[in-house]
Amino acid sequence: MSTTLLINIKEMLQIRDKSTLKVSGKDMQTLPSIKNAFLLIENDTIVDYGVMNNCPKINPDDTIDATGKIVLPAWCDSHTHIVYAGNREQEFVDRINGLSYTEIANRGGGILNSAKMLQNTTEEDLYNQSIQRVKQIIKLGTGAIEIKSGYGLSVESELKMLRVIKQIKKEFPVKIRATFLGAHAFPEVYSNNKKGYIDLIINDMLPKIAKEDLAEFIDVFCEKGYFSLEHTEAILEAGKKYGLVPKIHVNQFNAFGGVALGVKHKALSVDHLEVLNEDDINTLKHSETMPVALPSCSFFLSIPYTPARKIIDSGLPLALATDFNPGSTPSGNMNFVVSTACIKMRMTPEEAINAATINGAYAMGISDEYGSITKGKKANIIITKDIPSYNYLPYSFGENNIETVLINGKIF
Repeated sequence: MSTTLLINIKEMLQIRDKSTLKVSGKDMQTLPSIKNAFLLIENDTIVDYGVMNNCPKINPDDTIDATGKIVLPAWCDSHTHIVYAGNREQEFVDRINGLSYTEIANRGGGILNSAKMLQNTTEEDLYNQSIQRVKQIIKLGTGAIEIKSGYGLSVESELKMLRVIKQIKKEFPVKIRATFLGAHAFPEVYSNNKKGYIDLIINDMLPKIAKEDLAEFIDVFCEKGYFSLEHTEAILEAGKKYGLVPKIHVNQFNAFGGVALGVKHKALSVDHLEVLNEDDINTLKHSETMPVALPSCSFFLSIPYTPARKIIDSGLPLALATDFNPGSTPSGNMNFVVSTACIKMRMTPEEAINAATINGAYAMGISDEYGSITKGKKANIIITKDIPSYNYLPYSFGENNIETVLINGKIF
């Protein structure tokens, strides 16, 4: 057994008991903390914490002096597309020159462009490209990641993506959850045969994914011009038969009943929500579904931000995630997400940190093990540099204020 003891912690954030799996409404304004604290880790697990006066007299294998530093749980990023091939920097320039996201998609760009690149990339090359991004975001403090497929859009390439995600799970200590998102866009070959592609997802892709145990979740891009309510329902129903828990990309550009559909199917999360109406809010109030905002996507595309104040002030929970992908958010930096949520969505630092830790973990179904400083939870921990307070984290949005990241109790 190996032991690690953190001592003289200036302030340790997100101290919760085991029963707290998410925080909602006014409770999001509270971030329980201990000043002048210690934290004891055995192997990969948090076993004790408290004020320094009560620090146990032991000889640990490793001691980390955190004088002047803030300690908090690692970020839980519940929405990424981190496994992809190449990039789409040309589309970035096209948007600067006046083309919209929809116009770029209509001329073969967007998701179809990424699918073409991925289909021409070997599994090994895809893995090697993707792990560079995974390493980068762990160094930036992310300790749990949900990764979606959806740039394959064929049986072979969707399986390729999900196998790469499975390999990353095996090779990296960070917690990874896999999502099947075959319903991300209609491939060109099916542009006039939408039913044919939905049949392919249901009858060909899903049985193979289930056989190889490649995903925990099923997701659909429910949006005008992509997958309709009827398409979405058929795909979620089929996924549930294979034990896949629903999630939905919804309300990015239009509100037309997708949130209610997600709640009806007990979706663990509904993600994007840049466009939200009163019906959506009321539907979410009577559910266990987590709303998820993706502020760096709004930043990058110059589209509206998810109305965080409206959501939280209605008594609902909210999670924050990156949406890391090559087209609309080429960044997996959760620190920037937390800053942007405070700057552009008027979330307080306490709300943003809650949204990026415990609520992000809930949106992946892992808040019993991750997302807070809790005895018995995994020791995925951020140690900041010497900073004035935790408010400084979102305030100094252009700096990397993280000094050390522990994953399963070990310095990454």
